[in-house]
Amino acid sequence: MSFLEPVRLLLLLALPVLVAAYAVMQVRRGRYAVRFTNLALLDRVAPARPGWRRHLPAAAFLLMVGLFVTGFARPAADVRVPREQATIVLALDVSHSMRATDVEPNRLEGAKRAARTFLERVPDRFNVGLVSFSGTAAVVVPPTTDRRALGAGIDGLRLGPRTAIGEGVLASLDAIAGFGAQFGTEAPPARIVLLSDGTNTAGREPGEAVRRAAETGVPVSTIAYGTPGGFMVQNGQMIPVPVDGPALERLAQDTGGRFYEAASGDELRGVYADIGGSIGYRTERREVWTWFIGAGLLLSCAVAAASLLWFSRLP
Repeated sequence: MSFLEPVRLLLLLALPVLVAAYAVMQVRRGRYAVRFTNLALLDRVAPARPGWRRHLPAAAFLLMVGLFVTGFARPAADVRVPREQATIVLALDVSHSMRATDVEPNRLEGAKRAARTFLERVPDRFNVGLVSFSGTAAVVVPPTTDRRALGAGIDGLRLGPRTAIGEGVLASLDAIAGFGAQFGTEAPPARIVLLSDGTNTAGREPGEAVRRAAETGVPVSTIAYGTPGGFMVQNGQMIPVPVDGPALERLAQDTGGRFYEAASGDELRGVYADIGGSIGYRTERREVWTWFIGAGLLLSCAVAAASLLWFSRLP
């Protein structure tokens, strides 16, 4: 938290002065009471002493002043607010290694299920696109709010040979650029969410995609999906297809995105939920003086009620 008018906090220096003045008044009141020599009569006149409660209004008053002064200094804090609009492109690996059954029923079907769940959680006003990549990349569904079209695109994904991660990112960037052209300089923020289980084996290198993503300011969040012991069966042979997490982590770091690992369908759905929450909100610096003024007003009402209950008068 910061303050837009920090110099006003100097008014808090008045609080120790008020505390000292209150202490002096209490001492003087005690000395005056001792001068009343007939203590038995004093007990009959004022048998019930409020004890610690008599200090409560003063303490609450000081706290209330502190809250009002803090609010007067215009405090500001980072507040999460929902985005009005955003563009997200899901880039899904459909290489043959996604046939691996280390994720039930296999990696591709698990990815499809999680992607559909992601679509259900993303705000309806967000435009979502779908890109698939194996040896090449293709825009399956351009960014749209039509969730049925996206669901049909996910259902229609088919496997292909090799893995072109760089091409997948570049195709996603093209889809974002084409969609954002209609908005001009007011294009909504965009992000790519890329899911893969392997190393780039075809097409342009991820380094080229990283440079372009950095130029356009589009972060790429990556998900390493599968387990290190994954394998697929090809021509009757078991072929290891371990996940290459470090390569995907570098891609995310170099573009300002986030890296995730998911070794099961449940974990992948959790990852998508986290991504959806991070994309669906933005952080803004906002004044929060109302918090302190409101707390001060509530405290003043509580003190007034307590004083009426205990002392039959307002403080």
